[in-house]
Amino acid sequence: MVKLTDLRPAKGATKRSQRLGRGVSAGQGKSAGKGSKGQHSRRNGTKAPYFEGGQLPLIRRIPFKRGFTNIFKIRYQEVNLETLAETFKTGQTITVAMLFAERLIRDVEKPVAVLGNGDVRGAMTIEAHRFSGTARQKIEAHGGQAVQLQMMFKGARATVKLLRKEQIEKIKAAPVVPPPEKAPRPTKRKRAHTAAIARRDARSLSNARRIQARQDAASQPPADQK
Repeated sequence: MVKLTDLRPAKGATKRSQRLGRGVSAGQGKSAGKGSKGQHSRRNGTKAPYFEGGQLPLIRRIPFKRGFTNIFKIRYQEVNLETLAETFKTGQTITVAMLFAERLIRDVEKPVAVLGNGDVRGAMTIEAHRFSGTARQKIEAHGGQAVQLQMMFKGARATVKLLRKEQIEKIKAAPVVPPPEKAPRPTKRKRAHTAAIARRDARSLSNARRIQARQDAASQPPADQK
């Protein structure tokens, strides 16, 4: 009969803890394997991974380093209303090519923005890729029209990627396909309502099938009467 005092843990399951600092003959005496003096020989001497010896850590320097350079930023060629009023006559239709011919912009292929500094003297039709709110109000107040052009290149093509002339001509010759209209996304409340209706219909269908199964079972004669 096995007694309680005969029970022992399995061989190798337990191991005596190493006794540190109990004399040099023990192998881990004196400095207990931590070396002689210094930060790492002290209790709690290990520092956090971001510790950099006392200087301002990177995690605290980041607020001064935030931000980045957006390579996809579209840089417009800006033209003010006062410059247009001095250069062109009232009633003219001002195009991007005319701005380039008058040396008001440097590149006819890059987008143009009209800003509201100054004022126009009369009705003028101005074509550009972007208008400030003040510029649009002043143009329309004098009976003019601000025509916003579609940008031929967007994203990286409009900024950092240089295209060859034949590529630009090919893109110009291609027909402009308007983007497909996106259906408005239902609100969270509408989606929850639709899901509730679907669950109710599923429950109704399940109940109808259960009732039909019971009726079919009741209409069949017992096995002993067959």
